[in-house]
Amino acid sequence: MAAAQGRLSDGAGGMDDAKEGERDGMDAAPLPFRSAVEALRSTRLRPEIEIESTRPPQRLAPYAYALEAAVVEGDEDLADGRLVLLHDPAGHDAWQGTFRLVTLVRAELEPEMAADPLLPEVCWSWLTGALQSRGLSYGEPSGTVTRASSHYFGGLATRPAASQIEIRASWTPREVLGGIPDTASHLASWCDLLAQIAGLPPAVDPGDAAVVTLPQRRGPQSR
Repeated sequence: MAAAQGRLSDGAGGMDDAKEGERDGMDAAPLPFRSAVEALRSTRLRPEIEIESTRPPQRLAPYAYALEAAVVEGDEDLADGRLVLLHDPAGHDAWQGTFRLVTLVRAELEPEMAADPLLPEVCWSWLTGALQSRGLSYGEPSGTVTRASSHYFGGLATRPAASQIEIRASWTPREVLGGIPDTASHLASWCDLLAQIAGLPPAVDPGDAAVVTLPQRRGPQSR
């Protein structure tokens, strides 16, 4: 699965290595973490979103599980992202809980759209709105919204200017029965954000709140 600006995986090794590491780590992981991961694996998503597990970051927490996804339309990737589930059974002062979700989401933009001064606030509201629209309880949200533009010169002067929006965020999913957060619903909300930033219409679901998406952007990356 190609991401809009290249794969999000870091480090050496492919999916086989990541899955082997998952199996080894899951055997020793505490039950709440294993249950939270299983909920992520079994979540049904809209067909435009391709998702797979990837090697999680190291040293952020005793236990971690990572997914990367791309919003795909035909042979084109409209947006991509990574979602990481962290777990520290002893709790973490900054998280105010034992679980934490960390994400990166990014997509290409029309340059004139990237110049909108309200765009960062709007994109952040999409993240919080996606969580709230599914009635999810969460705490300690933090993050950044970054927009960047590239202009080409010399031998690259024929390329059109390109702009990108990037959301980096983390939040604490509130734990429910058995000390386990509803990770399946948090994943679904995250995919709502991915679809929204990709410019897709809301999924046909009576329970989904109406959202305003970015219009289709010029030049998504070919797969």
